[in-house]
Amino acid sequence: MSEIKLFYHKDNVIRISRSLEFLKETPIKNFLWIDLNNVDEEIENELEDYLRIYIQEEEEMIEIEMSSRYMETSESLVVNLNFLLNSFEKETVSFILKNNLLITVRDEELVSFQETIKKISANPRNYPTGYHVFVALLETRVEVDADMIEEMTHHITDLSNSISIQEADEELLMEIKNLQEKTMLLRENIIEKQRAVSSMLKSELIPRELHGKLTILVKDINSLLEHIRFSFDRLDYLQDTFLGFVNIEQNKIIKMFTVISVIFMPPTLIASIYGMNFTVMPELDWKLGYPLSIGLMVFASGIILYFFRRKKWL
Repeated sequence: MSEIKLFYHKDNVIRISRSLEFLKETPIKNFLWIDLNNVDEEIENELEDYLRIYIQEEEEMIEIEMSSRYMETSESLVVNLNFLLNSFEKETVSFILKNNLLITVRDEELVSFQETIKKISANPRNYPTGYHVFVALLETRVEVDADMIEEMTHHITDLSNSISIQEADEELLMEIKNLQEKTMLLRENIIEKQRAVSSMLKSELIPRELHGKLTILVKDINSLLEHIRFSFDRLDYLQDTFLGFVNIEQNKIIKMFTVISVIFMPPTLIASIYGMNFTVMPELDWKLGYPLSIGLMVFASGIILYFFRRKKWL
């Protein structure tokens, strides 16, 4: 859904407008945040001309180089970050900060944005500038990431409790693999935020009063990275356990075939001897030759079975 929201101060309250004409009629110093959600290119061009900013194209926003993810000039700051959706798909969000005004460009509805709007509406005095809103968005996003990690941890725990020899199949291995991929996506996403926040701490554009919050945010991010590392180690352990169960099952099958082969070796030898059909074989004309050979086969197999059971191989 295409939507533009203009957040501005009025009477100690943060209000919302959806009109670009209102933006042009109101002093720009009253605004703290302009949120562009899947808007048309015409609106972006109009804002670029009026605010004298540059809104990147999608191809530029998704570049992986640090110079494309974080750009700072003497009067503006541009940060491009990937926000993970519940489906673990990436949604790139561009943050542009200039003259205490925050402009966000995105294409999807994000929980972190909705929660941040609730926060600034409840405590408008805590958000005098767009920089404060930007830090609040990062804090909320880190909280969402923490919830995703917690949910994944529960999933890994349930998987660990349910894994057994009977459940060790291809579907379980694929589930472990999918969880590993999601964990790597979360780690990559959080490291990206860590780099951005660390760079912001060095920026002269960020108000000094926000440095304390950014420092705490870095600590929270580091804590999430520890949790992700632990989850990844658990998934590696589960994968090793799965492979161990598979090896046990294969060893049981190989053991069964080995026992069967050994049991039938003496009968096969006896049958082979009397199946050579040489001319001089006295037992061929012996009336008791057939039952004796069968008896030898059964006796030899019984001896081997007894030996295996005595050794507790069966």
